[in-house]
Amino acid sequence: MKDTTEKSFEMDMCSGPILGKVLVFALPLMLSGILQLLFNAADIIVVGRFAGKQSLAAVGSTSSLINLLINLFIGLSVGVNVLVAKYHGARDEEEVSATVHTAIAVSLISGLFLVIVGIGAARPLLELMGTPEDVINKSVLYMRVYFAGMPVIMLYNFGSAILRAIGDTKRPLYYLMIAGIVNVMLNLFFVISLNMDVAGVALATVAAQCISAGLIVRCLMKSQGGLRLHLKRLRVNAKKLAQIVRIGLPAGMQGAIFSISNVLIQSSVNSFGSVAMAGNTAASNIEGFVYTSMNAVYQTNLSFTSQNIGGKKFSRLNRILYTCMGVVTATGLIMGLGAVAGGNWLLGIYSSDPEVIAYGANRLLLICVPYFICGLMDTAVGSLRGMGYSMLPMVVSLTGACAFRVVWIFTVFASFRSLTVLYISYPISWSITMAAHLFCYFKLRRKFPKEDVQ
Repeated sequence: MKDTTEKSFEMDMCSGPILGKVLVFALPLMLSGILQLLFNAADIIVVGRFAGKQSLAAVGSTSSLINLLINLFIGLSVGVNVLVAKYHGARDEEEVSATVHTAIAVSLISGLFLVIVGIGAARPLLELMGTPEDVINKSVLYMRVYFAGMPVIMLYNFGSAILRAIGDTKRPLYYLMIAGIVNVMLNLFFVISLNMDVAGVALATVAAQCISAGLIVRCLMKSQGGLRLHLKRLRVNAKKLAQIVRIGLPAGMQGAIFSISNVLIQSSVNSFGSVAMAGNTAASNIEGFVYTSMNAVYQTNLSFTSQNIGGKKFSRLNRILYTCMGVVTATGLIMGLGAVAGGNWLLGIYSSDPEVIAYGANRLLLICVPYFICGLMDTAVGSLRGMGYSMLPMVVSLTGACAFRVVWIFTVFASFRSLTVLYISYPISWSITMAAHLFCYFKLRRKFPKEDVQ
């Protein structure tokens, strides 16, 4: 039996009004995502203010490459979320337990693999991206320190995916609040007091992630029923791994493919020099707060759809999608327009250089106003993955977004070289891909019953 404390963190997603539960689930998830971004924001603000624009450009130039390397494995946590939610909805504790132990084992193995790849490949990959000479040494150093902490970063992501699957988005938020305070304090100490520059901010991020991962593991070890983690039982169950990979690998590949197109865009931005790179870095970081808030609705849709599929509550599937699309549109418009309205002030937090602010403001205007379309695109993907379809959205995203951007860079951008032309490839690709995902959803929805199955 579960104690009342643990029960209070869970959520029954298979009955009752949908909108209220979506908001209760999504809001802590939004705040958790924002706190994670504050780790990186603290890095960027501290180096921009106390170490100079080369250090700011160095940290920013690594983000798309870091995402490229880790997204494949972060995607596996989507498979974990779907499986745990499905088994939890079906009240199958034995299957939940097997999934939990496999997931934690896979997270540690993935983290160790990324340590080796990230440290070894940092310089050649950054050189391939055309990182300028005045930036590359600092970029390499930042990446190598950051990747040394990959096992705990993976552990936190997989562990929080398990908790999200049962409706618990509050405890991961509490853990990140603690880690976030530590991160900011260590950033200031390492950079200002010890003059450690980019190595200091990377080390502070790793230390903070150790804390959040440790708290997640402690939470799972103290949980009851199938969710409880026993370290002696850590092993990879081949059947569960296959199920996780079937759902999670396409999700990870989709993230990696998106990152490849973003690496190409970052390389194109690099060709405009370190000042443009710094402005792009600051604007991208501000955009991240909008995106992660919308992504929380995608995660919400994923968990709700998965639990209702497990509980055979098929009549709720369309309502979950419509509700989440309404919430993500409101979130994207409010935060996106807010970012544009406060753009100069927000960019001024990262850098006082007028040129950097001008470059950043241009990107914010072109990306943040239509950003809600990206949220709609991802929300449709959440329904498809929650229903068990993961390969299809990957193929659609590869064609509708990534391939489109690559073609755009080598055709339209090559003919009209400007950052404005480069940035408008984003909203066009979002619109095309969103329409394709929705078409796929309504076609596949017909394969499931319209009414609940007892």
